[in-house]
Amino acid sequence: MSRSVETESVLSPVTADDVDLAVRLAVGILRNAPPEGWGGKAGSLEWDCWETAEHLANDLFYYAVQLGPQSPPLDTHVPFVLSQKRPDGPAKFLFADRDAGPAGLVQVLEACGALLVAMVRTTPPQVRAHHGAGVSDPEGFAAMGVVETLVHMHDLAEGFGLAWTPPSALCSRVLARLFPEAPDGADPWLTLLWATGRAELPGHPRLTTWRWASTPRS
Repeated sequence: MSRSVETESVLSPVTADDVDLAVRLAVGILRNAPPEGWGGKAGSLEWDCWETAEHLANDLFYYAVQLGPQSPPLDTHVPFVLSQKRPDGPAKFLFADRDAGPAGLVQVLEACGALLVAMVRTTPPQVRAHHGAGVSDPEGFAAMGVVETLVHMHDLAEGFGLAWTPPSALCSRVLARLFPEAPDGADPWLTLLWATGRAELPGHPRLTTWRWASTPRS
């Protein structure tokens, strides 16, 4: 059974406060990550932990700047240049200074999260901007930022050998906003991991491809 319209309607929208909470929780974990683990693989990803945290910062930055122009683009992203430091690494708009070490990287992540929080908080709800999964609104970009933070922290926590279980209510809100067809009845965090190809659910094998629905909810 999929998540019902009734279930969606009683959940509060995803807000700037949700982005702030997700990023603060992530930063709190990463500040205590073992220094020797940053070069290790991040969970099931082909990226190391440094690259994954840097990728997450880029996601938050990207969602913030899409909302920034007076007339946001609806057909492509704001034209910051994407580049890679190695062929199999993630393409990024920005890179943290390696000389600043893990503390500097975490600060970059925190700063990019703050940009998204500010943009979601100050952008009128009727504004629309481009995303590859569908033109979205400020709530949609907030929800995407939360999902990126929660699931990439799962990857990072696996890489570092740390515990990471985000609040169930936060998971429920982003599931309703971005994955309305996800199965109902299971633990929201486990369901979010299933929806993003990172876990199995009873009766639902692990996904090999996945996509969220970023278009606004009516």
